[in-house]
Amino acid sequence: MMRAAQVISAGHWPLPERKATVTLAHHDRHRRRIRLTADDGTAFLLDLAEATVLRHGDGLKLDGNAGYIEVQAAPEQLIEVSAPTPELLARLAWHLGNRHLPAEIRGDRILIRDDHVIVDMLKGLGASVAAVNAPFDPEGGAYGQHNHDPSHPYGLGSRYGEPAHSHGGHGHTHVHAHADDPGHEHDHSHDHDHKH
Repeated sequence: MMRAAQVISAGHWPLPERKATVTLAHHDRHRRRIRLTADDGTAFLLDLAEATVLRHGDGLKLDGNAGYIEVQAAPEQLIEVSAPTPELLARLAWHLGNRHLPAEIRGDRILIRDDHVIVDMLKGLGASVAAVNAPFDPEGGAYGQHNHDPSHPYGLGSRYGEPAHSHGGHGHTHVHAHADDPGHEHDHSHDHDHKH
């Protein structure tokens, strides 16, 4: 059976060496070791050193220089959030981020999973919402899923070019107050050491 033990970020592997594609939903793209079947029926073993978020367009490098299998994000039932102004869209993104929800942020819209409570909140803030069927490739987030390839645009840094860093041993606390309920706060305590 073919084996893929390395993930190369989208745009950093030679597309002409693509042997097949594998289409996976978002919840199936955080993996370490699993037998998968490519879209053409080819079976292969994904065998990574640690659990990694597979992003749309990533290349899974096959052993023996046998080429790459390209990761494709499967279409899913999602909610498309839009707004009449960029300022309101940014405000909506802030509210979603404050609730630690997986969200794919694009220039003119945000994609999230369907959640009637969140949808009602967004409508109350002036958003337009619509059910769509689309691939879901949400932001990794500072405390979310990391891809440990430092060159990966969604990895330890961010897709916007922040420097990669690792977490290890000093403590700090984050307190978030929700703008729509000043009396509601939640606290996150983390022990980590930033090495830039």
